[in-house]
Amino acid sequence: MKKVLYFAMLLCSLATTKGFTQAQDSTETDKSTFSISGYIDSYYFTNFNRPASRDNMGQSGVGRGFDRRVDQFSLGMVQTIFRYTNRKSEMVADLAFGPNAQYGNYGNVPVLEPRYGYAIGNDNFSAILIKQAYFKYNATDKLSFTLGQFGTHIGYELIDAPLNFHYSINHTFNSGIPFYHTGLKANYAITDYMSLMVGVANGFDYMYDNNRAKAIIGQLAVSPADGFNIYFNYMYSKEANADSLGRTPNGNFTVYDLNGSYQLTDNFLLGFWGMIGTQKGVLGSPGTFIPADDDTDELKTWGGVNLYGVYTFSDLFSLGFRGEFFDNTSGARGLRNIDSFGTARGARATTWTLTGNFTLADGHILLKPELRLDNFNKIDGASEVASQQFMDADGNFTKNSQTTFGMAAIYKF
Repeated sequence: MKKVLYFAMLLCSLATTKGFTQAQDSTETDKSTFSISGYIDSYYFTNFNRPASRDNMGQSGVGRGFDRRVDQFSLGMVQTIFRYTNRKSEMVADLAFGPNAQYGNYGNVPVLEPRYGYAIGNDNFSAILIKQAYFKYNATDKLSFTLGQFGTHIGYELIDAPLNFHYSINHTFNSGIPFYHTGLKANYAITDYMSLMVGVANGFDYMYDNNRAKAIIGQLAVSPADGFNIYFNYMYSKEANADSLGRTPNGNFTVYDLNGSYQLTDNFLLGFWGMIGTQKGVLGSPGTFIPADDDTDELKTWGGVNLYGVYTFSDLFSLGFRGEFFDNTSGARGLRNIDSFGTARGARATTWTLTGNFTLADGHILLKPELRLDNFNKIDGASEVASQQFMDADGNFTKNSQTTFGMAAIYKF
């Protein structure tokens, strides 16, 4: 429900600005509107390790989510949201273009099997992808149903650059939780201060489902006081790739998530996010996702804890801090170390991020200078000197930390 609410808030706010809005029905009781909104983002960052690869990705290949390139001007994502709404329903088609479109739509990559058709989008070409596509039916003032592909309800951070305070996304988001689901969910407003979402989906991410099992998703949203919002999120799926006969093995993918924010004063916002996940079996379709130790029979766990603080100095400038600890020592997720023998190991990371936010052009332009430090656990041993997480200027992986600094520019419409 949180993801649905934030998109609704975004779209409603954009619809009230000078955008493309057209009334389709002149009656007073059931006016309908059509609008187009979205954003463009770009960035320039430098990495003080001066990696020969000119990227932030590290040995794991997932050291960063969207701000991947360094020492070069880089395009992020171009988003266009088409929205039609009336009193009883809403339709959203959220299309993404550009390099980050693929990263934000994990699993929507070229499919080589002709029976499935072909998708467009890879690391070398600009991509156009369906980021979200759903419609909602308002059965009553309290109950609504949503069907289609929609952003995940799990987590504090989001894919959309204008909606996150920090430009870079954290490891908990990038390596810890799903990005989107395809399915059906129901939202019910229990009171003015509490709402419930439950649904069923094709697991998570990926264009095509990898088995016949379906995921159960849910969220309880509570507002115990003005400016205080808490979200309890859950997902469970018997998530393991089907065998050659299409049968679903005994798998598991479960996420428990708690996040929220509290407006402590008119100028200071405090945010928090904690999650834990479990995994068993081989995941992924059309590819595979196997734990670092290749043990798919043991239940693996991972988790992340985050604290956020944002202070607004004026309408022009605000400053935000994020502290994160992400633990994937079980090797369940993709954020891993690799030793001198080429063997993948679990990893844990501590990250500190300081971001400014300049708001210009009546809120349409956002400039975000950002300083970030990532520190990974070190692989000990004399033979492991060049087997750390991050690359140095000579092309060797001798660094277990990296510091980046730069500027992101976002235009939203």
